[in-house]
Amino acid sequence: MHEHRQLFIDGQWRAPSGSGLAEVLDPATEQVIGRVPLGDERDVERAVQAARRAFGPWSRTPASVRAGYIRALAEQLEARAEGMAALITAELGMPVQWCRPVQVEGPIEGLRSYAELAALMDEVREVGNSLVVREAVGVCAFINPWNYPLHQLIGKLAPALAAGCTVVVKPSQETPLHAFLLAEMVQASGLPAGVFNLVSGPGARVGEALARHPEVDMVSFTGSTGAGVRVAQAAAPTVKRVCLELGGKSPFIIGADADLAAAVRHGVQDVMINSGQTCTALTRLLLPASRYAEALELAVAETEALRLGDPQDPASFLGPMCSAGQRRTVQDYIRLGQEEGARLLCGGAEPPAEFERGYYQRPTLFADVDNRMRIAQEEIFGPVLCLIPYRDEDQAVALANDSPFGLSSAVWTASRERSLALARRLRAGQCFLNGAAFNYRAPFGGYKQSGNGREWGEEGLHEFVETKAIQI
Repeated sequence: MHEHRQLFIDGQWRAPSGSGLAEVLDPATEQVIGRVPLGDERDVERAVQAARRAFGPWSRTPASVRAGYIRALAEQLEARAEGMAALITAELGMPVQWCRPVQVEGPIEGLRSYAELAALMDEVREVGNSLVVREAVGVCAFINPWNYPLHQLIGKLAPALAAGCTVVVKPSQETPLHAFLLAEMVQASGLPAGVFNLVSGPGARVGEALARHPEVDMVSFTGSTGAGVRVAQAAAPTVKRVCLELGGKSPFIIGADADLAAAVRHGVQDVMINSGQTCTALTRLLLPASRYAEALELAVAETEALRLGDPQDPASFLGPMCSAGQRRTVQDYIRLGQEEGARLLCGGAEPPAEFERGYYQRPTLFADVDNRMRIAQEEIFGPVLCLIPYRDEDQAVALANDSPFGLSSAVWTASRERSLALARRLRAGQCFLNGAAFNYRAPFGGYKQSGNGREWGEEGLHEFVETKAIQI
């Protein structure tokens, strides 16, 4: 049992002003595995004031010194990576074969990259009679999601530390335990008091209080588009900077000349990792009409070969959904897809009979999906893939861009040049060609209702920077 009764504020573990504890469930067993404090507005006030006091000295610390603290935190994560991965598997349900490389080792790589990028804060650019310098934006509030909890937290924290900002973190109530372990690592790394503060609690109280607090200079939120709109509205009266990483309904265009088996395998696996609970998941598979029937057979065979099981079993490809509520949402969308006229190829809304406990959901494929259907336009956030035929590449691009979202996309053809040309036509913040890997040194973020701002890479640092011109 991981039980925490204190919040991390101003470099110390402190009793919360709020009362009560929130239970954390293992989605595979439905058993309580942890408890965390329910903070309130008074805890937010204490954390923000601690961050405000720490901001001046920390922002004036040489970039090379801040880089040293970033490396020290990365070393802490490296040393305790196994424990962190096990904790995230327990609170999220992501299988062990994926959890350490995706949820822990990737963020460590991204964290280390900001030890180098911190030096950009010392650069001075001369423009005519002006010196252009970078300064830290100030006190930052991070409102974090449950699906890639450490990944998204490090994606905000690393550039903030590199820039010289101080932070207050609010983890998701579904998966907060990793943040308390990270706070222990922050303390062990020697980061100055007040630079990192942790307040757990409900979004309606803690998240809203952070977003509207006049002493918070910037808020970075990852989550649903609807919740992101509410964060932006709360932040608007104080005109603070807002960075939003929101939903997606990402298209994957497979060309008629593609290695169809390899491309379809990649498309199915991309969606089913983390049980479809991935904002960048390629949930609309756009297939050439000339090879549509063949592609459907390949997709069904690949989906049925994936093992749904105990996330502690190294053979499991998919684990449970994170919560009972999320599984209900997915089941409702599957029923909606059938009502809309899409053809169910495999899976379905009925829970798998082999599991007596746990929030398990069978991977589901829909064929003959019209892109105007709600299952093709709305984010389901589960192991559900829509297969859509197209006549030619122009129609494929039109279908791909016919979405309120624009977070990610993918293309697979036999020609690198053609894939690149198609990628340039897609209205999305990133595009993966022929199964390319995620890059922590490249910017990550979306177009349209998928949000604004960028994480990771040099562009991620810019979110935490004010630019000043000094005329001489």
